[in-house]
Amino acid sequence: MLKINVGFNRKVGEANYGSRGASVNLELELDSGLVGEPERLKDRIRQLFGLAKASVDEELHSQPGTNGHANGSNGNGNGPSHVRRRDNTRRATASQVRALNTIAERRQLHLASLLQERFGIREPAELTITEASSLIQDLNGATNGHCRGGKT
Repeated sequence: MLKINVGFNRKVGEANYGSRGASVNLELELDSGLVGEPERLKDRIRQLFGLAKASVDEELHSQPGTNGHANGSNGNGNGPSHVRRRDNTRRATASQVRALNTIAERRQLHLASLLQERFGIREPAELTITEASSLIQDLNGATNGHCRGGKT
């Protein structure tokens, strides 16, 4: 077994010299054979890092009494990614959309059909950040059977 631990933290400034922050550490056990496949291992690390980042971003943007933005931006300079969906949750990040497309391609899944069946949508960019995170975790768990459990 190979254990990967990825952490991400962010602190944002607020009015009157205040600040708030969030951090998350995720740990994942993988087959040690991935050490011999550096590109696959890097993909898994990137996916895990993306989940950690998305979780921190979501936490900072969902704290009560704030709009989640210290300066009125969406926090990542990517403009439209903060557009909210039907349940008032931020849309999936560009990294999450790329991860979903990559995982679906690697597993030879028809992503549009999966999205339609599970969420009633056709494009991964229509997912909320939480839905995308959950789907990435589910698809990765289906790939490795025992790796659904990230610890936060």
